[in-house]
Amino acid sequence: MKNDQRLPLRRTLLRLGAGLAAATAVRLVVADPVGTPLRRAAPPSAGAAGTRAAALRARPSAYRLRPMTANTPPRYRPALPPVRTRPFEELPGIGRAMVLTFDDGPDPLYTPHILDTLRTYDVRAMFFLCGEMAHDNQDLVRRIADDGHTVGNHSWTHPLVTKLSRAGITDELGRTSDVIEKITGAPPLWYRAPYGAWNRNSFEIGAAMGMEPMAWTVDTLDWTVPGTDSIVRRVRGGAAPGVVVLSHDAGGNRSQSVAALRRYLPELLEDGYRITVPPRR
Repeated sequence: MKNDQRLPLRRTLLRLGAGLAAATAVRLVVADPVGTPLRRAAPPSAGAAGTRAAALRARPSAYRLRPMTANTPPRYRPALPPVRTRPFEELPGIGRAMVLTFDDGPDPLYTPHILDTLRTYDVRAMFFLCGEMAHDNQDLVRRIADDGHTVGNHSWTHPLVTKLSRAGITDELGRTSDVIEKITGAPPLWYRAPYGAWNRNSFEIGAAMGMEPMAWTVDTLDWTVPGTDSIVRRVRGGAAPGVVVLSHDAGGNRSQSVAALRRYLPELLEDGYRITVPPRR
């Protein structure tokens, strides 16, 4: 083929390659839409003085925020880029089932009672652990895992994540995942931002660590110590397929949370609800 014949062919191939690259770029942009910026959470009140574990149990009220999400992801997918811009708020597609979650533990005073109740009714729940509490209560972490519950990451010291640098978020989540893996033999696959305060950095860093973000649908507000009856009413009133219930087994006086679980759990089961945890990916 002569040189003057090769030149038009080369130009055609170059144009075709450029067109394919542009089409690929468009698909990548569509696959990773950036959601509406998350609202910034109000900073938490200062914790009580003392040891780190005591400080977690003695946190004052107004240190829990409502979910910052409005949309439920339609399905699961691997926690790899492009990452989520919203956490799971409920779990669709699990039938007539609900998910019970407990934050801030494990606490040697309250967590064992919650585990006993869950074992009595042979159900599984999710426990989002603070790394420093897990480090100080390793036997309890093992019991949670051995009983078949899902162990999640709730940061190391329960900070306001939106105030941290990327390095700070990486340290908080990374140290907690490391200690959970060291104790249980497996890294956590789910994490929950303290105070329900998420940002893009936390989504990206959590995804890089192989974790999915989990928020909640029903807030029992048990951290306000509203009374056992009030906690039970909130759970029963919010009961529905796919609902995720937020409670606490540490971070303060959780005796009402323990008592409420003993009441509403058998009632939910009698109403035909399954109490379950997300399937492993």
